Amino acid sequence: MIRVVVYSKPGCCLCDEVKEKLRRLQASYAFNLREVNILEDPEAHERFKEEIPVVFINGKKAFKYRLDEKQFLKKLHSA
Repeated sequence: MIRVVVYSKPGCCLCDEVKEKLRRLQASYAFNLREVNILEDPEAHERFKEEIPVVFINGKKAFKYRLDEKQFLKKLHSA
């Protein structure tokens, strides 16, 4: 199963937008989605505090700030 991780925080409108897109895509495509709140993970906060949301596909950084659905699907299929 392909692993998708999104690093985000509450109150971030870009984060909410990306998570909504990912949940919608997950309804049609098989991938495991994990959300990490950087406010609850000090290491993730230090690493990503200036570039959330950040999306990783199978451990590789795929997107930051915004998510292009067509590009996401390309990356998902090639993962």
